[in-house]
Amino acid sequence: MSMNRPASRRAQAGVSLISTLIIGCLLAFVLFIGFRCIPVFNEYFALQRVVRVVAAEATAGATPSDVRRSFERFAYTDDIVSVRGSDLRITRTGGVAVVETAYERKVPIAGNVSLLFEFYVSSSR
Repeated sequence: MSMNRPASRRAQAGVSLISTLIIGCLLAFVLFIGFRCIPVFNEYFALQRVVRVVAAEATAGATPSDVRRSFERFAYTDDIVSVRGSDLRITRTGGVAVVETAYERKVPIAGNVSLLFEFYVSSSR
């Protein structure tokens, strides 16, 4: 006759309920931060594309105000709200227009906790 003995603690393996809750909360926090940051990076990549297109369209006769106006049209359709046409620095080097800007984007997380992103976009890179 064999007795059913409980397995020793060393033989038991697995994750407890508390560990599962802690891991779930950490995962939820990381996903929350990620979802808050996705629009910031989408805007950054759209801004990179628009700055390159605007600089490529700037012909020798285009004035800086024409370039800014063109940027405003693209920014409106691509939902770029952090940078306006007046924020652009437009220079000519060797007959090629270089359009660049630097900006910051603040993402509120909770209460007085925020993430600050600093971006620099240039058509020459």
